[in-house]
Amino acid sequence: MDKPTVIVIEGPTASGKSNMAVELAKRINGEIISADSMQIYKDMDIGTAKISKKDMKGIKHYMIDFVPPSKRYTVSSYKKEAEKCLDKILYKGKTPIICGGTGLYINSLIYGIEFQEEEIDETYRNKLNGIAESQGLQKLYDMATQIDPEAMKKISKNDQKRIIRVLEIYHKTGKTKTQQDLESRKNEVKYNYKVFAINMDREILYDRINKRVDEMIDNGLIDEVKSIIEKYKEFPTAMQGLRI
Repeated sequence: MDKPTVIVIEGPTASGKSNMAVELAKRINGEIISADSMQIYKDMDIGTAKISKKDMKGIKHYMIDFVPPSKRYTVSSYKKEAEKCLDKILYKGKTPIICGGTGLYINSLIYGIEFQEEEIDETYRNKLNGIAESQGLQKLYDMATQIDPEAMKKISKNDQKRIIRVLEIYHKTGKTKTQQDLESRKNEVKYNYKVFAINMDREILYDRINKRVDEMIDNGLIDEVKSIIEKYKEFPTAMQGLRI
């Protein structure tokens, strides 16, 4: 039996993937599932470049604007909810289109990765954040590289969130992230994923990103952040995208 086809459009920030997904959906009777780890949050509209109702052009979008910033949200939760959305779209006789720039979210679907829901060791995480503040992020990067050099090949030296995640996995399970990923990909995927990645000249992309940041400021990003801080008080994962 043939597996249902699911289209995936991925690419970096400001590469135009959202507009591309909408135009494709209009042509092939599709609906869109977001794979953006920050656009899931309510009230974080400007800073996450959340697509507007106008730009959706009547195309149904899923996995956007449904989690309060005060709630911790994991890739495991995303995978479960996104697969429910896939089934819902297919049941309607439409074509699902996954669109986003969060690689971990996309990989959880196309590779069938099963992530275990793990309780966060806040004491250990605070210790790592303390090391980053007192000794520099390079110290954590070196620690993680000693533990899992393969995983660190794909992680920027400035990506504190992902560096810490490599260390947390090893601390919690005694296994490297690379080992865990291999073990979690044993299940066969339910869908036939067709993946399209947007590639753009770096200078053009950086110019588009710079213009987007200017537009965010002009559109009230600072006031939005102030409002979110006043309303929610705590942000287990939501503010990581804005480095606040």
